[in-house]
Amino acid sequence: MKFRAKIVDAACLNHFTRVSNMIAKLAKTCTLRISPDKLNFILSDKLANGGVSMWCELEQLSVSSSSRIVTHDIPIKVIPRKLWKDLQEPVVPHPDVSIYLPVLKTMKSVVEKMKNISNHIVIEANLNGELNLKIETELVCITTHFKDLGNPPLASENASQDRNPEQMAEVHLEIKKLLQFLVGQQVNPTKALCNIVSNKMVHFDLLHEDVSLQYFIPALS
Repeated sequence: MKFRAKIVDAACLNHFTRVSNMIAKLAKTCTLRISPDKLNFILSDKLANGGVSMWCELEQLSVSSSSRIVTHDIPIKVIPRKLWKDLQEPVVPHPDVSIYLPVLKTMKSVVEKMKNISNHIVIEANLNGELNLKIETELVCITTHFKDLGNPPLASENASQDRNPEQMAEVHLEIKKLLQFLVGQQVNPTKALCNIVSNKMVHFDLLHEDVSLQYFIPALS
């Protein structure tokens, strides 16, 4: 079966293309959920089995006075209604630390260099606005430090009263999964948060104007 999409608005067409290109770098296939006021691109691999998950939401494309019609014929597989319950916005576990990310282009450059040395990486952060990227092998230990990134106000308010602001929350990841996420970000987002659930997962929460992206990477077992 083919899905035929018509987009009437040159600016919206360019915007949709940018979002589609970003999603293509994050996943080979995904689920597209269409509703009257939004589109959702969904990747729902099981975190427990080591897969990543994604929830991308694109608000309705506005129509301007300048318009054109572009038609895309895309091969699709229709998902039975009985399975729609599995395609809901993911519930985000309460993080141990939530922190703003540094410039993603800089972060990607660091991770690309680390990938040549190790297959694994540690992300650690605290409530003092400090985030570290770290790799360890039998021969070398390399850490890149980012400071003064800031923490969302609610992160500090919701933190446990006995949690030391300097105490690091950390998660061990497969480095290629982190790099795949960073490569997909061609433009620095309006908002970029990293939420760490210690030794379980990392949740990236990004906002690109009217496009929101949530990306989940499980910790190494």
